[in-house]
Amino acid sequence: MSNRINMKPGNMLYPLPVVLVSCGITEDTHNIITIAWAGTVNTNPPMLSISVRPERYSYGIIKESNEFVVNLPLASMAGEVDFCGVKSGKQVDKFKHCRFEKTTSQIVRVPSIEQCPVSIECVVEKEIELGSHSMFIANVVAVSAWEEILNKKTNALELGNLSLLTYSHGGYYVTGKRIGHFGFSVKKSVKKNK
Repeated sequence: MSNRINMKPGNMLYPLPVVLVSCGITEDTHNIITIAWAGTVNTNPPMLSISVRPERYSYGIIKESNEFVVNLPLASMAGEVDFCGVKSGKQVDKFKHCRFEKTTSQIVRVPSIEQCPVSIECVVEKEIELGSHSMFIANVVAVSAWEEILNKKTNALELGNLSLLTYSHGGYYVTGKRIGHFGFSVKKSVKKNK
């Protein structure tokens, strides 16, 4: 058994999904921000959250429009994802710089990113000011995905086969291989009749 050390309190809940959040409802306000503080909030109705520092350029855009799109990037996009996290939309058009294609969303006025296999359209339900970050809790109003990642039998998205990007304590990582499924530890084996 390993020796344990005590550390100061901090966010050590890793790995996390890293997402590209597109925002802005007009051409001159379209922007992308990289977010690692994103998560599921509720199933019914479907809701998620993103936490954004108020000094970030995208914060004001999201606050004003109350809409955003969470786009799931592939590991091959790590350079673009990092760029969208360290450069400000005040100085650079991130869509243009990263050569991201804007796709018209189904419901929200914010564009989705075509190069991302899944785009989750969100409408802000409320904002909670927490300290360093403000959390936007949002209703998921639509989801679009590449047709080729849909399981034809179950109609479920096959995200496990994609190399999605994750974030862990300052580093980018890729999702790994499947080692089980929900409920596998208690599933009874099916006996074959002979």
